[in-house]
Amino acid sequence: MSGNGVVWERVRSRLRAFPERLAACGPEAAAYGRCVQASTAPGGRLRKDLCAQEFEALRSCFAAAATKTLKGGR
Repeated sequence: MSGNGVVWERVRSRLRAFPERLAACGPEAAAYGRCVQASTAPGGRLRKDLCAQEFEALRSCFAAAATKTLKGGR
């Protein structure tokens, strides 16, 4: 069971790095937020797929950050 500590330390290290990696998605998050905000402003109508392009860019960025985190990349 002594190997368990090593595994948990690796997991903790990855989890600590994740917010930093997500922070790299700021431009994508801002673009998606602007799109949603504009479509919910007075007179705007939020509907499905209205901000799909921005959402897909944000999702791709998050997926890349998660992959880097899981692989332990820097």
